[in-house]
Amino acid sequence: MKIVNTSGKRKTAVARATIRNGKGRIRVNKRPVELIQPEFARIKIMEPLVIAKDIASKVDIEVHVEGGGIIGQAEAARTAIARGLVKWSDDHELRDAYVKYDRTLLVNDSRRKESKKVGGRGARKRRQKSYR
Repeated sequence: MKIVNTSGKRKTAVARATIRNGKGRIRVNKRPVELIQPEFARIKIMEPLVIAKDIASKVDIEVHVEGGGIIGQAEAARTAIARGLVKWSDDHELRDAYVKYDRTLLVNDSRRKESKKVGGRGARKRRQKSYR
């Protein structure tokens, strides 16, 4: 029995996917992917499955996601799923299809929040000065 473990990251969200032979069941945090809310997040998670078509119907995918927000978790999960399907199938055409559609399916997005600085409310915003 073949088992593949992969991970994906986006902002502070981390997703770990386990892929094994099966009937096409996909679960995210122990819930079927069809029940994921909001719908936009569900569509994001389903993107690599739609591109993979027949490969995705032969495997069971279990994803555990933690940290970050709803969309960050969805994008981390889609990266983990896409990487897992490529690794499981060893299919260069699938890999090329993912890269052509969206490179972040296979590559983690390295952007992070800029840290807050002294003298203001955020990374760039400053308190106003008044001389009168």
